[in-house]
Amino acid sequence: MRRVVVTGLGAVTPVGNNVHDTWSNLLAGKHGIGPITKFDTTDYKATLAAEVKGFDPLLTMDRSFVRRNDPFCQFAVAASVEAMEDAGLAGKIDPERLGVYFSSGIGGLSSLCDEYSKLKDKGPRRVSPYTITMMMPNDAAGEISIRHGAKGPSMGFTSACASSTHALGEAYRAIAHGYADAIISGGSEATITEIATAGFANCMALATTTDPDRASIPFDAERSGFVMGEGGACLILEEYEHAKARGAKIYAEMCGYGATSDAHHITAPDPEGIEGARAIRMAYEQSGVKSEKIYINAHGTSTPMNDKTETAAIKAALGDELAHKVVVSSTKSMTGHMLGAAGATEAVAAVMALHEGVVPPTIGLQNPDPDCDLDYCPNVKREMELDLVLSTSLGFGGHNGCIAFKKVED
Repeated sequence: MRRVVVTGLGAVTPVGNNVHDTWSNLLAGKHGIGPITKFDTTDYKATLAAEVKGFDPLLTMDRSFVRRNDPFCQFAVAASVEAMEDAGLAGKIDPERLGVYFSSGIGGLSSLCDEYSKLKDKGPRRVSPYTITMMMPNDAAGEISIRHGAKGPSMGFTSACASSTHALGEAYRAIAHGYADAIISGGSEATITEIATAGFANCMALATTTDPDRASIPFDAERSGFVMGEGGACLILEEYEHAKARGAKIYAEMCGYGATSDAHHITAPDPEGIEGARAIRMAYEQSGVKSEKIYINAHGTSTPMNDKTETAAIKAALGDELAHKVVVSSTKSMTGHMLGAAGATEAVAAVMALHEGVVPPTIGLQNPDPDCDLDYCPNVKREMELDLVLSTSLGFGGHNGCIAFKKVED
């Protein structure tokens, strides 16, 4: 097993269009939730979302690229450009040893909806020739590969809300086992659309409040559903000796990964959290870290079932005593639920927490739920020394994932 480290970070989120702004706003407890601006929500049950704001794709791509690619792909490429520049990896790796493992839970949904409207209103000849590539969930992986000349293993991952955690975990395994020296990995999503909002709301998944400050409130007794978010995030994972040889800046070492399936229900988690716990335990045990200085960036969706189940899973994975000593928070309280981009965005937050020694808060936590009785770092960031960080994802379909990072030791 070769060692794997993080050498670059990139992000486009509802609270910032780069890592610096995203991280600063997360620490400040600023959320990006507000009324949906993309369409008229008059007849919709849910009217709030966490939209990306002020994003200019032309800063990192040309107009032709923008015309032929869905926003989810634009978010992905922008995040990858920031991460690659941060890593300083361009020109310092064999292209055949550079891979791309990038995810999206749904793909180019807004483009699919737009082109279908053209088909119905104006006929088949008006449908864009780029329709298929715009809607493909793997479009981001392909375009990132082209942009950075990555000729190693390249693939898209789709496992709902766990998509980008799985992309990162599988990238970690690929590097550890020698299939690549570095992989551009992460996820993106852009599904704040009429159809997705109606569909999620009608299956009782979304918060229907009109108060942005009380919409995404993980672990609070008044939580009622998640708030849809969008954006993209990217991590450059690199083999340790390769990174060390070129004098790369290293944020953290990736040291564990667990993936399991509930085999229970297509949307609801197993209420006992057994397989979620096993994924967490796998990542924790692989890390080899024996310490109480642990931070967990929880899936923390603000749905009644998830937060209760995840709390039980953390206890089952770590044991009740250790579970009550670790610090947990949900940055979804600020970014909303970015679906296929959630795991990567939360991995960036976890890595930054480890790197800087500060835990981002769970904002909006005013009325603790008795069933959610861990330390969720409520409302205010917490400076503390950390030896290990975990990031968990629990997706529709029963897909569970957990990844672990620790400080690098020579």
